[in-house]
Amino acid sequence: MRQAKRPSSIALNHEGCTTLGAPVEVRRHPAARRLTLRVSRTRRAIIVTLPPQCDLDEADSFINRNLAWVRERLENLPRPVAFADGAFIPLRGTTHRLVFTGKRSGLGVVGRLMRPTFSELHVAGDKEHAPRRLQKWLYDEARRDLDIAVARHARALKLRPKKIVVRDQASRWGSCSTTGALSFSWRLVMAPAHILDYVAAHEVAHLQEMNHGPKFWALVRLAYPDLDQAKRWLQIYGMDLHRYG
Repeated sequence: MRQAKRPSSIALNHEGCTTLGAPVEVRRHPAARRLTLRVSRTRRAIIVTLPPQCDLDEADSFINRNLAWVRERLENLPRPVAFADGAFIPLRGTTHRLVFTGKRSGLGVVGRLMRPTFSELHVAGDKEHAPRRLQKWLYDEARRDLDIAVARHARALKLRPKKIVVRDQASRWGSCSTTGALSFSWRLVMAPAHILDYVAAHEVAHLQEMNHGPKFWALVRLAYPDLDQAKRWLQIYGMDLHRYG
């Protein structure tokens, strides 16, 4: 009789972490030699990695022993910002205040209004569904910007992507498959426009060089000369974009 295969990733209901408002994910890894613990900045989740022979009781005990460390890391994370009336979010690097109008508008689903001190994004229609409509609009805006940027860099480098996909990627800003499909995070639309442009150039370059060697970086620099500045921005500010929505 074949033994049932244990799942590689499961959720753990840990009372202390529930109090902190953070989910716990337990992952088994065949190469792990000891228990490890980390806090995901993008998901605000606690991730425990176990060697194959460890059980959930050991994972629970391991978290208990390191609960103070977990609490400190969670408290140092930027606070999440929900898509809500009155909240402030970035769009193409500029801060905007969200206004859920509760009614239809001639400005479309989302309209941008300039104010003396800051800009506003007016989300039309029923307030209950405004966050969902706003997120779809942001996806569409990201797709439009990325289509333009990818096409420009592809022409410059004489390369041709098979397709472009926009999704909510937690660990990467972009990726390139061996089939020539480019995937991007919709959250790039919240970054300054030149950051999205750099990520587009980066992934287009992968169509020719599926690595991060010298030839690859030379190709990226040919398409986007200021890549060092863009890389620094993503390292310093990039993770902050994951707290919105």
